[in-house]
Amino acid sequence: MSSSTSQPPVIGGAAPKDPRPRADLVAAARRRPGRLDWLRRRRRWAFPLVLVALLAQMAVAMVTTAVAQTPTIDEPVYVGTAVVYLEQHSLRYNPEHPPLGKLIIATGLAFADVRLDPAFAGDQTQLGRRVLYESGNDPGRLLLLARLPMIVLTLLFGLVVFAFARDLAGSVDDLAGTVGGLAALALYTFSPDVVAHGSLATLDVPAAGFLLTSVWLLWRARRRPVRYLPLAGLALGAALAVKMSALAAVPVLLPLVVLSVRHAHGSRDVDQDRTTRLARRLGFGAVAAAGVAVIAVAVVWASYLVVDPWLRWEAPVDLPAVQGLRALVGWLPLPEPYRDGMRVQFGFEDRVWGGFLFGRHYAGSLWYYLPAALLVKTPLGTLALWLAGAVVLVAVPRLRPAALYVLVPAAVLLGTAMTGSRDLGVRYAIFVPVFLAIAVAGLVTVRRRWVHVAVAVLVVSVAVSSLRTFPYYLPYANEAFGGPARTHRHLHDSNVDWGQDLGRLAERLRQRYPGEQVWLVYKGAGVPSYYGIDAADPRTVSPDQVGGLLVVSNSAIAKADDRLAALIGGSTPIDGVGHSITIFRRP
Repeated sequence: MSSSTSQPPVIGGAAPKDPRPRADLVAAARRRPGRLDWLRRRRRWAFPLVLVALLAQMAVAMVTTAVAQTPTIDEPVYVGTAVVYLEQHSLRYNPEHPPLGKLIIATGLAFADVRLDPAFAGDQTQLGRRVLYESGNDPGRLLLLARLPMIVLTLLFGLVVFAFARDLAGSVDDLAGTVGGLAALALYTFSPDVVAHGSLATLDVPAAGFLLTSVWLLWRARRRPVRYLPLAGLALGAALAVKMSALAAVPVLLPLVVLSVRHAHGSRDVDQDRTTRLARRLGFGAVAAAGVAVIAVAVVWASYLVVDPWLRWEAPVDLPAVQGLRALVGWLPLPEPYRDGMRVQFGFEDRVWGGFLFGRHYAGSLWYYLPAALLVKTPLGTLALWLAGAVVLVAVPRLRPAALYVLVPAAVLLGTAMTGSRDLGVRYAIFVPVFLAIAVAGLVTVRRRWVHVAVAVLVVSVAVSSLRTFPYYLPYANEAFGGPARTHRHLHDSNVDWGQDLGRLAERLRQRYPGEQVWLVYKGAGVPSYYGIDAADPRTVSPDQVGGLLVVSNSAIAKADDRLAALIGGSTPIDGVGHSITIFRRP
């Protein structure tokens, strides 16, 4: 007796074919018990808990760092400029950077009763010193209020990292998307460089974060271009309104607009011939790219108009002249202060700066400086995950489109930064850890158990390496280069010593060396006397008069001239502060 539901007989020992449709078989396979079932059952509460925990530990690390550190070299200028924006609505200070980043800083300073003489007429360095130390303000409170908006913004960019990575890996499997997002977020939140610079009132992390946001929105525009392309234009404009170096991303992001539109329209015009389809898609893409560019330019204009609706501007008298391709700056549809700010940046690039790499001080710049500095200052587990993730994005066909959105912008930005003349820190390449965190999501989609185990082990190693350096994130170096205590032997400036430990030095001198003669060579923007440090400059007297304690910033040691090198050579190191300042005993 047979029925429509009975199985056909087995003939010759061969198993019968399952008559169910292939889609049903796939669904049934996904429902079968497996080693990841426990994750699927618990992800409703476990994964949000992990996300919150990762962001919370990053917030604690950044706030703790922000409270403990005194001003770095760039911060007083940005804080002073933000105060002028709030009180005088003037664009005359810090034209080499657009206003948006300093307007974000101003959102914190708006809660302080900042005092500044309206008649002050000094330069921007003097402005920062006047606001923090010479107008009766509390520099610690002002700095914290200036840093908090950047900390919040850095945490929000962490959500973008999670969402981008989840979207990328989620195209293969929902669970893989969530796990990939958390793995990428872990790399981001435990990145010592992101924590270090995200806790400062500076512009590097905001510019990188807004660029990443724009690229993520372009990735989403592959499905819904009308919704996400305008938002991508806003994010791109925000990046351009924070740092001019973001202009290097424009030739990459606008073609990505065309690519996203082409993908979105791929299934809508199948009834047309190939040539017509291609022309139609390229036409839509070109119009969309122009629209994104217009929105971005409008954001830049808005950032200047918010400061001064009348856009009053007087070009600096020492504005560098531009020739050749640089003269094209004058044709950009951007405000005159922006274009003049680019000329100031060109002037900086034409200067000869000093560098320090692997124990050698040199004049000029090295093309391989940034990759070498990243090798020193990136956790070893992160380096391995970056490399493996990049290989997977390129090698796996279903993930290959993501390589254009993740790897290409990072590579172009890094290549552009490598041509710069200022070998002053990995902050010029902070977009690398921000973008490449996304690549680890591709590894989660690989259907090999050992790959998942390796990713988990490496992420844990990154977390351990990052937590071990707490709270000294700025001078971080990975274990292969001796850790943060030895960073100053390989790198200098914002890689290790940016003036951030003046307050810690004052406390150390009070606790361990009260009443001793102090000779100080300090590289930074803080005022030693404000923190109770009574010290003289040993370079202003003969060497035989220098006795007691010789305190030297490690960046000054790296670039020591013959006079300072002789003083250091005749001294004995006895202590260190924050891995950025060394205390010597003079005979």
